[in-house]
Amino acid sequence: QFPFVESGGGSVQPGGSLRLSCENSGIDWSHDIIAWFRKTPGKQREGIAGIGGIGNIVSYADSVKGRFTISRDDALKTAYLQMDNLKPEDTGVYYCGRNNRNYYDLTHYWEFGSWGQGTQVTVSS
Repeated sequence: QFPFVESGGGSVQPGGSLRLSCENSGIDWSHDIIAWFRKTPGKQREGIAGIGGIGNIVSYADSVKGRFTISRDDALKTAYLQMDNLKPEDTGVYYCGRNNRNYYDLTHYWEFGSWGQGTQVTVSS
């Protein structure tokens, strides 16, 4: 298996911004769906944003809609998550995953794979 390598996390104050990256040069995932997930203590992995599949659908969890933007550069084998206007409830470990289906559901984290170690995001004043 070739896990993703996530980076770009850090500590910011509420209202701040971060740009996360996930890279995987070991596989060709240009036709896969890519999604970002967030894990906080006591909760299961939460789907935040996804891109890909038939129609190259972009979708977001309601909690981040209008604040986060997902993108991908298949030539660089890297996906990104631009996070603006961060809130304390955005704190968690962020992971990206992939699946090779035609459609996706952000609530179905078990359908994704190639998980990396994640990158920690902490939002506090």
